[in-house]
Amino acid sequence: MTAAPEAGAGLQQQVGFDTGPSSCSQAEATMEPCESVEREVDKVLQKFLTYGQHCEQSLEELLRYVGQLRAELASAALQGTPLSATLSLVMSQCCRKIKDTVQKLASDHKDIHSSVSRVGKAIDRNFDSEVCGVVSDAVWDSREKQQQILQMAIVEHLYQQGMLSVAEELCQESTLNVDLDFKQPFLELNRILEALHKHDLGPALEWAISHRQRLLELNSSLEFKLHRLYFIHLLAGGPDKQLEALSYARHFQPFARLHQREIQVMMGSLVYLRLGLEKSPYCHLLDASHWAEICETFTRDACSLLGLSVESPLSVSFASGCVALPVLMNIKAVIEQRQCTGVWSHKDELPIEIELGMKCWYHSVFACPILRQQTSDSNPPIKLICGHVISRDALNKLINGGKLKCPYCPMEQNPADGKRIIF
Repeated sequence: MTAAPEAGAGLQQQVGFDTGPSSCSQAEATMEPCESVEREVDKVLQKFLTYGQHCEQSLEELLRYVGQLRAELASAALQGTPLSATLSLVMSQCCRKIKDTVQKLASDHKDIHSSVSRVGKAIDRNFDSEVCGVVSDAVWDSREKQQQILQMAIVEHLYQQGMLSVAEELCQESTLNVDLDFKQPFLELNRILEALHKHDLGPALEWAISHRQRLLELNSSLEFKLHRLYFIHLLAGGPDKQLEALSYARHFQPFARLHQREIQVMMGSLVYLRLGLEKSPYCHLLDASHWAEICETFTRDACSLLGLSVESPLSVSFASGCVALPVLMNIKAVIEQRQCTGVWSHKDELPIEIELGMKCWYHSVFACPILRQQTSDSNPPIKLICGHVISRDALNKLINGGKLKCPYCPMEQNPADGKRIIF
């Protein structure tokens, strides 16, 4: 979510907009309205809890009271005695008590309605209802395309979070057609992660062994860590598992060169097996944090191998939007006030550079030094024979008589010799 610095600088000079506050302070400012609304929601939830407890208690008391009266009436009926004045009075009091209780509960329920309406007012007070107006509709090809992209992002997020049934339900209700090839990686990853959460290493080991070569190309140590954790799992079984642990140690042979020190530590722990590892210098091997670590390692390496992002694109976009939206809303207001709406006309870039922090740096961005524009798929960076890099549009404009002279050095060359580069 970065624009070419030159475009941002020009716009700041034109409208006098200051983008000084850091992304951290912007995020804090963004969270203040959220916290205000959250406080109102907490009040409503507390009232619901109190009301539920009071309602349950009142109804239980009423049921006991009615039950006792019913027993007395049944006893009088069995004895064949007429209804006494006392019982008639008790019945009248019971009816009155039921009516008063129902009225009290209804009145308390109305009070909750007023609290719920205050949540809506807090949302209106703390959030701009015209958020969608920050970005022009020209960004999207059509309203249907916009809806489809959003639904697909939500479905992918649900699959990635393991909410498979919810994702399937959304696909059915939105008539979104999701291919099985798209679902399969998420289904497999969630199945393996679910097994890891249950301390079952079998599915993860099977997956790692079947993808061994590709994991090695990524310099991944996932398979070794899985074997190590299974070995530690055997050690935790005590002396009865010693022979099985020694036999399993043969799986470490392919990793001896890269993980020699870690293998030596595990072999050394066998000396203390009869005395108990939890009281030995190797007690750290039994730390439960190893299971959380292996889940993180598997998720990261599996997503990298399958071409998936570790974090859901929807959650990353949402977090980035929380930082960028206040800045964009402010600059939109300034643009409208100064009547210079033409300065923000590109749908594929922002009017200014917005710092999102290192966490959101995924790839490099190249701006052509000649045209001062950010390169794109339709206008990629081109490396000349002399080593200088310019955009394809700049290259086409510099061609003269079928020849190209580098704008930075006197070397003359054939335009066809330029090669596209990818950062």
